[in-house]
Amino acid sequence: MKAVAVLPGKADSLHLAELPKPSLAEVPNGRGVVVQVLQVGVDGTDKEINAAEYGQAPPGFDFLVIGHECFGRVVEVGDHVTELAPGDYVVPTVRRPGTSPYDAIGQYDMTTDEVYYERGINLRHGYLTEYVVDEPEYLVKVPRGLKHVAVLLEPTSVIEKGILQAYEIQRRLKIWRPRRAAVLGAGTIGLLAAMSLRMRGLEVTSFGRSPAPYKNSDLLAELGARYVSTAEMSLGQAAARYGPFDVMFEATGHAPIVFEAMEHLGKNGVLILSSVTGGGRQIQVPADMINLGFVLGNKVMVGTVNANRDYFEAGVYDLSRAELEFPGWLSKLLTHPVDGLERYREMMRLLTEAKGAIKVFVNVGRP
Repeated sequence: MKAVAVLPGKADSLHLAELPKPSLAEVPNGRGVVVQVLQVGVDGTDKEINAAEYGQAPPGFDFLVIGHECFGRVVEVGDHVTELAPGDYVVPTVRRPGTSPYDAIGQYDMTTDEVYYERGINLRHGYLTEYVVDEPEYLVKVPRGLKHVAVLLEPTSVIEKGILQAYEIQRRLKIWRPRRAAVLGAGTIGLLAAMSLRMRGLEVTSFGRSPAPYKNSDLLAELGARYVSTAEMSLGQAAARYGPFDVMFEATGHAPIVFEAMEHLGKNGVLILSSVTGGGRQIQVPADMINLGFVLGNKVMVGTVNANRDYFEAGVYDLSRAELEFPGWLSKLLTHPVDGLERYREMMRLLTEAKGAIKVFVNVGRP
């Protein structure tokens, strides 16, 4: 069967590879589930892997199948699978367990191992292929009413993890009730974060570089969120006017903004970081002022990355609510479809060059 892969360590090596079709026998104890891949979203991670910034092939292979945002349909289950049945729609998680105590209890996204396993990213093949096999523990069932937007569940799980952990951390304050949030970045993750925070009742101010109006600012307006262009107003000016911000969610991919956000986070606030950045950028920051503000203001900073099953299930809940509260809104995020694995070059071109792209995704198979 066809698969879209890279040669790790070699830039611009994206190509069409061949894999054997998976079988139930690959998973022991009758716990296998074969899934037909229907859609796969692609993002900056896939672009960076193709640029050879990171990524490792699984043992025994010289290539890595990319794609970690998958939506599919169950076509076959093992004799000892009771959780799923053929015809069910599912989204697979990305991380796979290692050897740490956190891995052993299903918190594999919190592993303390030096080596980690992520499908489509590191040491495990991803989902830009026709079929995959996995255990039901790593397959999250999706209601049929969400099948048209379920490819958004993996990125949604990342924002769910960050927001839910922020609330969990702030239980230490006993009466913490956040009112105002800032979302830095108006791309896919930023839009989904704004959606989730709005549904929790927060006043949301979202920041992007482009002046309004444009598609992303219009989408935020539909949620009742405020949009601020950083070309017209700085983060500090906006914090003075619309803050203090109890929650700040960073989704820019631009590391220097983190330190600016640290300066303007409100007292007892939480700054959530979702960007994975590479490179060796260095900047000057007002270190003493930031340190003093965090200590005296009881502030917290926490990172969020590929999530475990709990956060995928939380994402199903929020996507379902969004479909009820803002009908049709999620579908507007799916801006750039690509039909077929053979069009992988078009996929990467859109991911790299397309103006106004919110989510590029590949239609792999038919339901």
